[in-house]
Amino acid sequence: MEVTDIRVFLLNKPPVKAYANIVFDNCFLIKDIKVIEGKKGLFVAMPSKKMKNGDFTDVVHPINTDTRRWLDQTIIDAYHKQLDKSENQNLEHRS
Repeated sequence: MEVTDIRVFLLNKPPVKAYANIVFDNCFLIKDIKVIEGKKGLFVAMPSKKMKNGDFTDVVHPINTDTRRWLDQTIIDAYHKQLDKSENQNLEHRS
């Protein structure tokens, strides 16, 4: 499985820092993945829906630890790249 596109949309509405959309193998898209600032740092939250009892459940998610770690790191790396790009653009506009 290869990530063929990833887009990060900075939000900064604490605790949500961004949303991400990721495409695998040019044929499978997952939208609305959240990058959240927690007490222990950034983490990734999969898209979820609210259940009748008020709880939330993920609508998609990795089913093993290795894939979860890989996906989390891929999304967090993309978030940092987008953040750096945004900060550089802000500096250019100030000049």
